[in-house]
Amino acid sequence: MAADLQGKRVAILAADGVERVELEQPREALDRAGAQTEVLSIHDGEIKARKNDLDEAGTFTVDGLVADASVGDYDALLLPGGTVNPDQLRVDKDAVSFVRDFVESGKPVAAICHGPWTLIEAGVAAGRTLTSFPSIRTDLRNAGADVVDQDVVVDKNLITSRSPEDLPAFSEAIVSQLAGTPTKEEEKS
Repeated sequence: MAADLQGKRVAILAADGVERVELEQPREALDRAGAQTEVLSIHDGEIKARKNDLDEAGTFTVDGLVADASVGDYDALLLPGGTVNPDQLRVDKDAVSFVRDFVESGKPVAAICHGPWTLIEAGVAAGRTLTSFPSIRTDLRNAGADVVDQDVVVDKNLITSRSPEDLPAFSEAIVSQLAGTPTKEEEKS
């Protein structure tokens, strides 16, 4: 992932219950590549992280409220998973509008594990090829998505992955898409 993302700003939209590694590892990859990352949420202060949905895993400081955020201020959006996190986001009108507007902007939007639940609520999954954690694939199909079982899927500006096991490929795809360079998989084909 030798990309230069200096000057690029990435919004990470998350709420309490976020799966720690799904926020932390892509954020570290973006930071190493030179991007500036900011955690947006539906409340200020801190959000509680989880490990495997069940165990407490510390907190993340919220940098701003999604209600006050503008798509124009960011170059990409990251939607980490965990089951509680996207479940909270998909019932928040500001979070759903932000995700919809981001996808419609054409800028990269990356969602992992249960993160695509918010894509469904935003009405942007139909006609797209996506992957996710197995338990929400029926939800994606019902929303009109073509669902595949791959470590990472890039469909235009949407980047999706299945689970924490796919974080290396997911992180590489986010950095590559934001930098406008091919991933290792794209270079092979």
